[in-house]
Amino acid sequence: MTQIDFYILDEQATGDRYQLACRVAERALRAGKRVLIHTPSPGEARHLDQLLWTLWEAAFVPHGLLGRDEHECNPILIGDGGSDNEEHDVLINLAPEIPTFFGRFQRLIECVDHDDTVKSASRERFRYYREHGYPLSTHTIT
Repeated sequence: MTQIDFYILDEQATGDRYQLACRVAERALRAGKRVLIHTPSPGEARHLDQLLWTLWEAAFVPHGLLGRDEHECNPILIGDGGSDNEEHDVLINLAPEIPTFFGRFQRLIECVDHDDTVKSASRERFRYYREHGYPLSTHTIT
C-alpha cells in the first residue's frame, strides 16, 4: 500500500509548494529514488523545470519533462503523470485532486503551502486517504 506523506510549510516558512516540491524531489534523488512530480498543467511543469535549474547554484539536479526528455537519463520527471506508464518510487502531487494512478508508487507526497485554496484541497485529499486506510504522515517544514 502506498505511503502518503503531507509536507506542510509552516506559517513562518518562506517559499511555496513548488520550491518545497523541488526540495523534496532532490532529497529523494539523494536517497536513490526515482521521482515523478505530477503537475496539472504544462505551465506548472515548465515552472518546476526552471526552478530545478536555478534553485541551487552549486548543484545540478538531473530532471526532465515527461514526453520530451528520456526516462533513463532523468531520475526526476515533471508533468501529467496520468500519461506516464513508467514505474517510479515517489510521486509528488501538485494537482488539487487525487491522482488516479498513485497506487503504483511506493510513496505519495502532497506539498502544501500557505494558499487557502491549496490547504482546503489538501484537507479533502487527507480525508480521502485516511478513510481508505492509507498510512499517513505529516511533516511541518520550517
